[in-house]
Amino acid sequence: MKAVAAEMRQLMLGETLSSLTAIPAESVEHGEVFTRRWVVDLILDLAGYTADRDLAALVAVEPACGGGAFLAAMAARVSASCRKHDRPLLDAKRAIRAFDLLTPNVTASRRLVREVLVDEGWSLPEAREVATAWLRQGDYLLDPHVQEDVDFVVGNPPYVRLEAVPADRMLAYRAACPTMTGRSDLYVGFYERGLRSLGPGGVLAFICADRWMRNQYGRQLREFITAGYSVDVTVTMHDVDAFEEQVSAYPAVTVVRRARQGDAVVVDTRRGFGPQDAPELVESISGTELATRANDRYEVARLPHWFTGGDSWPAGSPSRLALIEALNDRFPPLEDANTGTRVGIGVATGADSVFITTDADVEPRRLLPLSMVKDTTSGSHSWSGHYLVNPWDADGQLVDLAALPRLRAYYQRHAAALKRRHVAGKRPAHWYRTIDKVDHSLIERPKLLFPDMKTTIHPVLDEGGFYPHHNLYYIVSDAWDLRVLGGLLLSGVAQAFVEAYAVKMRGGTLRFQAQYLRRIRVPRPEAISAADRAALAAAFHERDTRAATEVALRVYGIETLEM
Repeated sequence: MKAVAAEMRQLMLGETLSSLTAIPAESVEHGEVFTRRWVVDLILDLAGYTADRDLAALVAVEPACGGGAFLAAMAARVSASCRKHDRPLLDAKRAIRAFDLLTPNVTASRRLVREVLVDEGWSLPEAREVATAWLRQGDYLLDPHVQEDVDFVVGNPPYVRLEAVPADRMLAYRAACPTMTGRSDLYVGFYERGLRSLGPGGVLAFICADRWMRNQYGRQLREFITAGYSVDVTVTMHDVDAFEEQVSAYPAVTVVRRARQGDAVVVDTRRGFGPQDAPELVESISGTELATRANDRYEVARLPHWFTGGDSWPAGSPSRLALIEALNDRFPPLEDANTGTRVGIGVATGADSVFITTDADVEPRRLLPLSMVKDTTSGSHSWSGHYLVNPWDADGQLVDLAALPRLRAYYQRHAAALKRRHVAGKRPAHWYRTIDKVDHSLIERPKLLFPDMKTTIHPVLDEGGFYPHHNLYYIVSDAWDLRVLGGLLLSGVAQAFVEAYAVKMRGGTLRFQAQYLRRIRVPRPEAISAADRAALAAAFHERDTRAATEVALRVYGIETLEM
């Protein structure tokens, strides 16, 4: 089946290429950011592209060679490997396949490879022959001659937003690389094509912006990787001077292998990390006994496996990631059918100025008490007197306006605004509906409410009788005492989960959205002792985060919260 799928992709790519308008390479934004030599050497070492191996018998691909930063280091390693294994240089003519879209880059890289090989003691004619064989002008994402079953794909793919690419080339890229969805970056395609080209056990090692690990446009790539590859190493280098020029790229080195997922090493480097530290880091990673190691320049930890699926991969220090993974393995998710625990969001109206009021002349039963973000500020639910002018019956159907003259008059006074909404345009007869239906079964249920945007997690208990606004997320449960659960969710452990997964905004504000709340892991309610339940409920009542965290650490079996 894999062979058939690959053949179909190739046919589709051929059809797309045949219709692709000829675009001068110079007209495409290239996003070139050149990598420092010591960083290149670190990446090659992490990939296992080392001179002690018979590199002439292996195939390595550099998909966007630029000025030749990777090729120069690779040429030196191939040279040393040939001497070590008593091979002539020409044995390595097929050892490297490098691509670049721009003629000047190909010319410069060939010259650089020749110079390196001549400096290594090889003759100019054989150095020229090898350099010519290694480099090819072409678009790696679209070139039909990209080799399959290669041993290595290494490099620094271009940093280009897909919408900055001419339209017909963008369509060709999307046809060639299905993981490039939405507002993707071009490097997503380089990951996909590189990974598809690996043979069993083959390794891809890129330095690249790490936004794809968490952003929506990286979801398909994350699913693709976790379905068939092993994330071996990630090295976050946000504060490291890794490139020849200053860029705000949030770079990370990612080493991915075509193999079943094994353990994974995560590294977070600090501003002082430099060429003097790279060999020590590689040696630490290579050791079998590594658990956690930290100094003032980097921190490293080994995880028993990587995170699964297409949901965002967590961010944070290696020790924090190790903690998150351990808790993921040991505890069920917060949203759980076994406990009847559910996470949701309040009602979106599409016209809050019409649907939300403190005093509307409508039938009283059409006014639904509404919880607003301001009602949660103090930590206890303090209703501000807002209502939803509710167009929904308890059975989930829109009310008949003919039977409700005051409601009909109210909506008709605002008909122009209501009918301009997209939701009304889709169903003109239902012009007075809110975007979301009202779930009447939720009204009387106790709920934990969470404001969308806060710097720290802020659960607040609504004991029932109110419906949440769409800037509030809520939790209901059949099994939990919500005061006990509120204590757990007030703790630093719950905060750690959200910090690992959530988008962080300016000023450190976090988005406490349902997708992130669902990532929190919790013990079974019955597994918590009566004393700890009481202590959690008390901490929640007193809004004592420190006390809640102290009990939560005991309940989760954690000694401390590593930062």
